[in-house]
Amino acid sequence: MRILILGAGGTGGYFGGRLAQAGVDVTFLVRPTRAAQLDRDGLVLRSPVGDATFPVQHVTADALPALAADKPFDLVILSCKAYDLDSSIDAIAPAVGAGTTVLPILNGLHHYNALDARFGRDAVFGGLCFISATKAPDGAVLHLGKPAKLTFGERDGGAISARVQAFAAACAQANLDHLASEHIGQEQWIKYTFLTALAAATCLLRADIGTIVATDDGDAIVRGLYDECLAVAEAAGEPVPQAAQDTARGTLTQAGSALKASMLRDLEAGQQVEAAQIVGDMLARARAAGQEALLLQVAYSSLQAYQAQRSV
Repeated sequence: MRILILGAGGTGGYFGGRLAQAGVDVTFLVRPTRAAQLDRDGLVLRSPVGDATFPVQHVTADALPALAADKPFDLVILSCKAYDLDSSIDAIAPAVGAGTTVLPILNGLHHYNALDARFGRDAVFGGLCFISATKAPDGAVLHLGKPAKLTFGERDGGAISARVQAFAAACAQANLDHLASEHIGQEQWIKYTFLTALAAATCLLRADIGTIVATDDGDAIVRGLYDECLAVAEAAGEPVPQAAQDTARGTLTQAGSALKASMLRDLEAGQQVEAAQIVGDMLARARAAGQEALLLQVAYSSLQAYQAQRSV
């Protein structure tokens, strides 16, 4: 299987790096400065499951069309921030041929309409990932904590297709934790409802879960946000199973927990955030289903105010 990864930052760098390290045919699409860094230092992974440094194949945008024409890609993995989606689609487009599948592992679900419009629904896998990773100032990929899992599948469900099996085999070769799912829609909504509640609560109250639930009404606010998200999932025809709900509620209300959304970390750093694509999109889906979602309204208004002040 021949794979193109957009970027060599935290998420793409880690998963693509582990695949390449195991001998899978992986190429990273990178900017010229990152290409020079990779030429000089190789891809550097720092991880609690094992550090590594090794050379990797990479290509810049100007050379991608010729490379893809000479040796077409079977799979393109897209792991950008949601607010960079349009430019990312343009960047990978030369690599997406008639036999190419696109696997987005972005947060949320907002990106599928744009991907389907550009490449066709049949060309786009359902996908998600669980990982905490970033790129260090020296270019190393930092994997923070042991969890690192890819989940993917055909969006119409049913039996595992040949192309899903092929990527699952590549993940197994790299010893990557993965799930080739026959019900990717359910897996996506399990994560999306949890992530939205976590981002909405921690960004609204500017604190980690432990601090929030220690306040007089924090526990009720977090539970209320999660319940609003669950109602949206049910209206969308993807109710979250009770076992997954119980796990999520336990994590979202754990006393003393230092857990906070990556969106809050970006906010605290004064950076752009995926507000519209995560909390805003969930609110839009709630409204389309005729639901009030008052807590989501407050959380999204707070994020909009942050973005407005940031742009002044």
